[in-house]
Amino acid sequence: MSSFNEIINSDTPILVDFHATWCGPCKTMSPILDQVKNQLGTSARILKIDVDKNQTLANKYSVRGVPTLILFKKGEIVWRQSGVVDGKSLIKKIEENI
Repeated sequence: MSSFNEIINSDTPILVDFHATWCGPCKTMSPILDQVKNQLGTSARILKIDVDKNQTLANKYSVRGVPTLILFKKGEIVWRQSGVVDGKSLIKKIEENI
């Protein structure tokens, strides 16, 4: 499996969903992310990171609340938001970076 750094350094935009299994808003975000993935196909990737299992990574990106969504392109953070984001806004933001 690729390392996190290899994945985010891709030319393809990578949306990272920092979430937790106990988080209510994270559960709300899950079907929205599925919808976004279905609509965008292979033009972007979505990577889910459980903050409880990956505390080092969550700390590295200063994730203080979940869900936190971070969009990477070629290793750079191009967008970041905490909380639930609607599908249309997410797709628009990702398409701006394709």
